[in-house]
Amino acid sequence: MYKIIGDKAHDDIVVRTKQKLAFDENKPLEEQCKALKEKLCELSGLNLIKQNACALNYEIEWEEKKEGYRAIRFVFESEKEFFVPCYLLIPDTGKKKYPVAITLQGHKSGGMYNSIGIVKDEDDEEYQPRGAFALQAVKNGYAALCVEMRGMGELKPEDGPRSWGGVCTFTGLAGLLIGRTLLAERVWDIMRAIDVLERFDELDTEHIVITGNSGGGTASFYAGCLDDRITLCAPSCAFCSYTESILSVMHCVCNYIPKAYEWFEMYDLATLIAPRNLLVIAGEHDRIFKLEGVKAGFEVIQKIYKKANAEDKCRLLITPKDHYWCEDLVWPAINEEMAKILG
Repeated sequence: MYKIIGDKAHDDIVVRTKQKLAFDENKPLEEQCKALKEKLCELSGLNLIKQNACALNYEIEWEEKKEGYRAIRFVFESEKEFFVPCYLLIPDTGKKKYPVAITLQGHKSGGMYNSIGIVKDEDDEEYQPRGAFALQAVKNGYAALCVEMRGMGELKPEDGPRSWGGVCTFTGLAGLLIGRTLLAERVWDIMRAIDVLERFDELDTEHIVITGNSGGGTASFYAGCLDDRITLCAPSCAFCSYTESILSVMHCVCNYIPKAYEWFEMYDLATLIAPRNLLVIAGEHDRIFKLEGVKAGFEVIQKIYKKANAEDKCRLLITPKDHYWCEDLVWPAINEEMAKILG
């Protein structure tokens, strides 16, 4: 007697698949890195996004003096006629230059405004002050950059047919039809935002950490893979094997790259980060980025970093929570890793 299982064909293919660009301890790391980067840029649509690039164009909309820092809002043109808003917080402690923390919000956030402690509704109240990533960064001595991510906050579709299906759905699926992924679009915006940061004399753009939780962590990881100006990549509740996360549990469309599993697992992409510092943050009880998948993936990361002669530059931090930003644990870990970098 047969049993009908709706996803069995997919599951069987996943089991049989051996990634064509899986990390190989016997091959030169540089050769593997080149092949992975080319394939990631192709599959994610980043190559197509670059074709729609424009000259760097940004405008400071306002500046405000706050207690302990200066807040700046600026907007920049990421692609032709597409503008991305940002907040930049610069401490006023008198240092000549400040290392930069790029802080990215996840799906539970209303937008980047949460990162600077703004409350607009009851959901925001529940998320604060834990979700004020940028304010936390400033308290820890960093200049903080908040980039609004496409499909969220000020960049979410207007109410109407395009807003059906929840956060990111229309933006992500429409992008797939024209050969892009929402993930690559977000990474491109982060890369262009870093270009803007280089115009501010107070910022030490030689020392950049990128972090965020959930969807913000996902964007952090892939940005770390594709922009080597990022010194420390610290994704929270986002890194896991594909098999124990987006291939086993329903996720937002912004996690998916067409045909990626044919070529690599998520942990193989750490080849693109090594030997730069990587801090993987995981929740012990996270049900959507399962700890067993995190640990298995991190074992491969350790092999990658050993191959890169940088074993002390990758670290796994397991928090006692679920899918949760634990600022009391995350920032001390980030500070420890940055202290190694800064000497």
